[in-house]
Order: sequence, then C-alpha cells, then structure tokens
Amino acid sequence: MPPTMEVLLDYHVHLWPHEERADSTEYRVERLAEYCERAAAAGVEEIALTEHFFRFAAGRAAVGPFWESERDEALRGGMLAYFEHHATEDLDDYVEAALAAKRAGLPVVLGLEVDYYPGRMDAVAALLAGYPFDVLLGSVHWLGTWMFDDVEDEVAQREWHRRGAEEAWRSYTEALEELAATGACDVLAHPDLVKVTGQRPSHALLDECHDRMATAAAASGMAAEISSAGWRKPVAEAYPAKDLLARFHARGVPVTTASDAHGRGDVASRVDELATMASGAGYTSLRAFRRRVGRDVDVLAGPSLP
Repeated sequence: MPPTMEVLLDYHVHLWPHEERADSTEYRVERLAEYCERAAAAGVEEIALTEHFFRFAAGRAAVGPFWESERDEALRGGMLAYFEHHATEDLDDYVEAALAAKRAGLPVVLGLEVDYYPGRMDAVAALLAGYPFDVLLGSVHWLGTWMFDDVEDEVAQREWHRRGAEEAWRSYTEALEELAATGACDVLAHPDLVKVTGQRPSHALLDECHDRMATAAAASGMAAEISSAGWRKPVAEAYPAKDLLARFHARGVPVTTASDAHGRGDVASRVDELATMASGAGYTSLRAFRRRVGRDVDVLAGPSLP
C-alpha cells in the first residue's frame, strides 16, 4: 500500500499585489519555486497559479471598453484607470512560465481568475480555449463599473453609502448566477465576496441570497472556493460564511481551498483552518483539476497527487 498523507491545496495564488504593476520577472521558474516551498512548509501539496485575466493585454482586448457606457464619470474613469494600470502583461508569457514550472517538476497547475463581464463571456471563453489551462476561477469583483470590494477607494465606498447593502447583495447574487450559467469557469472564487466590508442585508434577504448562490453553483457543476482572504479584509471571516458552505455541501457542490495570495507572503494562509471548515461542513475531499477536468482528492487520508 502506498503511504497516505493529508492532501491540502491552495487553488488561488496571484503573483503581484493589487496595487503593483505586473512584473514578468515574478514568474520565472526560480521565483515560482519559492511559492511552492512556502506552500510545502504549510503542508500544501499543490498550488494553482491564477493570475487575474485583466492583468493581460489580451484580456483587455477581449472585454473592453465595457466601461464607456457608464454615465457616472467617476466610476467610468476609475475603471479605465484600473485597466490602464493593470492590463500590461503578455498572456502567452505567463502560460509558458507556468508550463516551464510544470516541466521542472514544481507542483503547480495553470489557471486564471476571470471576472464576470456581462455580454462578453463568449469572447473570453473563445480566447482562453486556445490555452492549456487546468482551472479557471470565476469571480464577481465589479457590479457594472462599481469596484465594490475596493475597501480603500473613496468612489467605491461612496457607492456603498448610495446603494446600500440590500441592493448590493441583490445585484451581486444576480451577477454570480449569471456567471455560473455561462459555464465559462470551473470554480466560484470567494463566493460571498460582497460581504467584504462587513455590510449585510436583512436576515431574510441574506438567506435568499445564500440559497440562490448554492443553487447556481450546483446547477452549473462548478466547485466553490473556501478562502482565507476574508480574514484579511474588514469582514474578518473566511469566504464563504458557514451557512453558505453548509448549503453548498447539501447540494453536492465540491470545494477547493485557497489563500487568494497576492505575492509569496500569503501563500497557504490559514490553510489548516480552511481544511477544518471543510470537514466541519461534512466534506471529506477537495476538488483538484487537470485540463479543466475535476477530480476529488481526500482531505485527510488521500493518496499523493500525481
């Protein structure tokens, strides 16, 4: 019998902090090895490199300029500036770097984090179909041009005060449902990200939103992410909430675990607590991916990943 071991995953790893411009030197094999070493020290056997789609010039070409229809000048200008700052890298170079890391024997899988772009997901899927991705994370970071999860941006916080938690949660849930229905991605990243500021709607609406999120995930066949990133935000708790995680389990939605690290410092952050959350909700396995095909690996007594 082969030895068994605890299988832990970090399936959401970025290479640059949000505020920094992308730097291709960060994804040299030698640098990626440092990510893997940090993960291994925390007991994580495999990481998914999931840089933001909007970091790449090809991504901007596929989805932009969706912000031009925004009437609010501050929101429109903010989104334009965001893409001007971030969309600088070459997608081919990123993919080749991840493949080189694989060839070198590093325990990485090739992924991207893809935001929801209403009306443009077919173009996104067509572009990404030409690459050998292992896993695509689907995210809702923006509602139209409102970057609601930017807790340090004055314009974003103004919108929170103007729209309120009820409207924000309704709009977010609808966008997540639409994203899941496209079939463009494999994992719902930080599924209840809309709670990032700590603002929640009424109990009745929260219950409704959680139920709709779980239903959308189950209907799409997607996995959902258990992420430690929320502990680093004002909400100060993991994504998803325990109630939502319980609903995922009840509907048979598989899960991954993730740090949403932006740089090496947060790789595998609080991964043991994420595993405890998964097992506490009734999960005995995590969902891993190869070439966008999922397979389950036991959390506590699984064979080592090939």
